Amino acid sequence: MEGQPPVAAQKIVDMEAGLTQIARLVDGRIIGNPKLRIHGINTIDEATEGEMTFVSHLSYYKKALLTRASVILSEKTIPNLKKTLLLVKNPKWAMAQVLRFFHPSQHPACGIDPRAVIGLNVTFGRGVSIGPHVVIEEGVKIGNDVHLAPGVFVGQHSEIGDQSVLHANVTVYERTQIGKRVIIHSGSVIGADGFGFVAHESRQMKVPQVGAVIIEDDVELGANVTIDRATIGVTRIGAGTKFDNQVHVGHNVEIGAHTLVVAQVGISGSAKIGHHVTLAGQVGVVDHVEIGDHAIVGARSVVTKDISAHARVTGFPPLPHKEWLIAQASFQHLPALRAEVKTLNKKIVALEQQLAELK
Repeated sequence: MEGQPPVAAQKIVDMEAGLTQIARLVDGRIIGNPKLRIHGINTIDEATEGEMTFVSHLSYYKKALLTRASVILSEKTIPNLKKTLLLVKNPKWAMAQVLRFFHPSQHPACGIDPRAVIGLNVTFGRGVSIGPHVVIEEGVKIGNDVHLAPGVFVGQHSEIGDQSVLHANVTVYERTQIGKRVIIHSGSVIGADGFGFVAHESRQMKVPQVGAVIIEDDVELGANVTIDRATIGVTRIGAGTKFDNQVHVGHNVEIGAHTLVVAQVGISGSAKIGHHVTLAGQVGVVDHVEIGDHAIVGARSVVTKDISAHARVTGFPPLPHKEWLIAQASFQHLPALRAEVKTLNKKIVALEQQLAELK
């Protein structure tokens, strides 16, 4: 193993670009002054002269008339606007491209810090950046342009693909496979034992967790995410899937490609989540259920049974989203309805007594 001497971090410099250059970047059409120079992008309230902002909804059209930004990214023209427009098909996507242009990733190839601890038979690709107090156990494979921030731990015989970034204090247990261009934020733990116990003679006995975790290409995991290794087999996170902070994934879970998992979601063991699924904040998923492709599960729902592809459900137990909205709207009327039912019951009892007397 040969280390590379650390070099100074690249200095972030101020950037400026012509509007025509930015228009080419986002495949946009300029309405107004194409000779403007732009040095950044900001919110519609905070933007100043020389900056861009974006409008992605009709509700922001009034603010667009008051913004100090020089250019506005928008899907459509804005009535009475006297500023330059850059028309694009998807303003949020265009905004992301402009942000990436003005704020490129800053992970310098500083080599291997002498304070890192490197095990036997570790292989490194080109341009790696291994920070201080990183621990890499034996047999690990690190791809090209990988950045491991201070305090990262990588267990034996794990693999990290090209251009992946592990932020400070990420823990990767043994035999974990991480794909290319994966981003894992601080405090996340990948490959800890699954919650596997079996009752025997009035005691809980641990089931050895000997499987693995596979995280495919272009996945991003937020801060303090925990993904358990499989009991046997694999826990798998599909390509392009994005996790918010504080998500937990149990053993043997399979999640398809390009799924969105929002903060504080908990997924129990052996659940299967399809591709392009959305699990909103604080969703719970019980073990062994399946959620079909393109399904959307609303915030704070608990999935207790299989959800079909393309379904949109909310609640506990989950209802079709429109039915759930009707149920929620009805909830506030329950006290009055309860009082009315009591009144009707009294009237029914009185009528029954009158009928009995007539008989």
